Amino acid sequence: MSTHVIFFGWNRPVPGREQHAGDHFQEFIQYLSGLQQSGAIDSFEPVLLSLHGGDLNGFFLIRGTRQQLVDLEGTDDWLAHSTRAGLHSSGVGVVQGVTGEGVMQWMELWQGLISA
Repeated sequence: MSTHVIFFGWNRPVPGREQHAGDHFQEFIQYLSGLQQSGAIDSFEPVLLSLHGGDLNGFFLIRGTRQQLVDLEGTDDWLAHSTRAGLHSSGVGVVQGVTGEGVMQWMELWQGLISA
């Protein structure tokens, strides 16, 4: 099971760029599906959030090994998709993180550091 993730979030489309944002959303799903089928990532999940007055309205949670995700972020295709997202959506952010057993590993490290 994957313990590493990329959180790829956004706020909302830039006014006047809504069609571009919608088109790119579909293209990004196809891109991630291809990565999953080829084994370059383990899985991904798109999430859309209900209206809540905040500045996060959706995200992709992309799962893989640490190395898979490092390799992914080093590709030209990833850079192109990330850059395109920033051109038509506000508040785009890409953050690496952990889930599952990785959370417990980070927490054990953290607890060891604060008790030292």
